[in-house]
Amino acid sequence: MNFDLSNLPERTRKPRQYGFTMAMDKGLSIREAEDFASTSADHVDIVKLGWATSFVTPNLKDKLKVYKEAGIPVYFGGTLFEAFVIRNQFEDYRKLLDKYDMSFAEVSDGSMDIDHDKKCDYITKLSEQVTVLSEVGSKDADKIIPPYMWIELMQKELEAGAWKVIGEAREGGNVGLFRSTGEVRSGLVQEILTKIPFEKIIWEAPQKAQQVWFIKLLGANVNLGNIAPEEVIPLETIRLGLRGDTFLHFLGIERKNTNTAPPFEID
Repeated sequence: MNFDLSNLPERTRKPRQYGFTMAMDKGLSIREAEDFASTSADHVDIVKLGWATSFVTPNLKDKLKVYKEAGIPVYFGGTLFEAFVIRNQFEDYRKLLDKYDMSFAEVSDGSMDIDHDKKCDYITKLSEQVTVLSEVGSKDADKIIPPYMWIELMQKELEAGAWKVIGEAREGGNVGLFRSTGEVRSGLVQEILTKIPFEKIIWEAPQKAQQVWFIKLLGANVNLGNIAPEEVIPLETIRLGLRGDTFLHFLGIERKNTNTAPPFEID
């Protein structure tokens, strides 16, 4: 850090097991990836190449090299995994991970229906090859999964070998964990946390209000994902109580209402 400030929340340090920031690369150029890494490498723990953008990204190996040299692990989005599975090309997907020297992979079923036992089988097989992140939740806004089912799915996927489970929200933050307005389904989150350790979950939270909500609930070291590259440093200031949204939160101070008189005269 550039300055000394007291009474900041203690942040875990890389490589960390929780306090994760997962950033989403939706098609950055090599130059943009270099710029992103130069400013944010200390604050981002892993980068997801969103959905199947890696299929059409030019100079993919060169971009992966940029992240590797910056010490930032990268993985392909879960939709790419599903694109291979739905075409009966799972073994080709495994070869792809080796070809690009990937150390992480995401297993999801947000775009297609996969029998859950089969999904867990994919997790187990891939966990022998890479570190697996598994995503729970649907990208279909009309598909509402009850809390008990979220818990059951997460538990089984962790048991199958997933390192962490991801709570689905899409890049817009308007499905899964959230209502179409972006509002957090707070009862769902609270119920999940009664059974699943918070450090095992990455909450997709692309919107600032969502990030603030999770940080106020679970602290500076909550795992957050689907963060836009340009929002990684702003998010870190929210984590540290250095932005208005959490400025007083970690100091134990409540904002007081300074309006001691009505804004106009009452006859």
